[in-house]
Amino acid sequence: MGKRTGQGAVSAAKKYIDPLTDFGFKYLFGREPHKDLLIAFLNVLLKRKKRIVDLTYTKNEYPGPRKGSRVVVYDLTCTGPDGEQFIIEVQRVGQPFFKDRGVYYASRLIHDQAPKGNEWDYHLKEVYFIGLMNFRFKDSAPEKYIHRVRLAETSGQSFYDKLSLIFIEIPKFTKRQEDLNTDLDRWLYVLKNLSKLKKFPVILKKRIFEKLFNIASVCNLSKREYMRYEKNMMARWDEYVYRKTLREEGIEKGIEKGIEKGIEKGMKKGMKKGAREKTCEFIKALLAKGGYTIRDIADLTGVSEAFVRKVKKAV
Repeated sequence: MGKRTGQGAVSAAKKYIDPLTDFGFKYLFGREPHKDLLIAFLNVLLKRKKRIVDLTYTKNEYPGPRKGSRVVVYDLTCTGPDGEQFIIEVQRVGQPFFKDRGVYYASRLIHDQAPKGNEWDYHLKEVYFIGLMNFRFKDSAPEKYIHRVRLAETSGQSFYDKLSLIFIEIPKFTKRQEDLNTDLDRWLYVLKNLSKLKKFPVILKKRIFEKLFNIASVCNLSKREYMRYEKNMMARWDEYVYRKTLREEGIEKGIEKGIEKGIEKGMKKGMKKGAREKTCEFIKALLAKGGYTIRDIADLTGVSEAFVRKVKKAV
């Protein structure tokens, strides 16, 4: 690779790609030749509940049952040999209703299992939602970074085991290399720290991690892959700058308060004078840059998708 300058030089200094970017996660875990990486991670995460021997990647866009219904776009979906389905979502930006989103996404896959026009006895295949969060829940214990959720009696006894939700608050995982005792520890350490590492840690001396690090090497990316990765990294920088600006102007609390009461109504009450215009300018910049979906921009700026469409229409 030739020498890069400017923002490119910042990324070039990194030896390994960031698995918590959209490009990075799909590049490492969402491709057929490397599905053994995803299988290994899921087997460690699911412990003894299920042993996955193979996966088939499936479509990540699901239209609603009726014309005009909302289209759901997943980061990554795949199916096991017994028909069990997995949704893996990477969420960089804090989202107040991410739990709801997990339930909604899983419910769409459950709904789509019903055959069209045929008799059916309601027998369902297992559905798993796995959320890799680069932010913290506001209502969880400081030391708890993995949440495994299933339907249970109020007594705590399991009632239904075909729907599983797993949320991982990656910022809460603070173990150092010398503290890694389990394979799950090692996977979470890699997800959080891969892009910061300069060399392959001895503690990870396993074939699956050696393969992961080799694939994740920035110098192995093609020119087109590198450009896509740069675009993802620029999105993260934009996100950081935007949120830093909001913090400095004391607006972030207003946005969060506004989300709870209704995004657009809350913006009028919670933001300081001029903040709405600043948000519109940022939305226009993201639209002009390209590569962002309406949902991406809504998540990044903390407004509704309808508001983003309104700004887009006015451009």
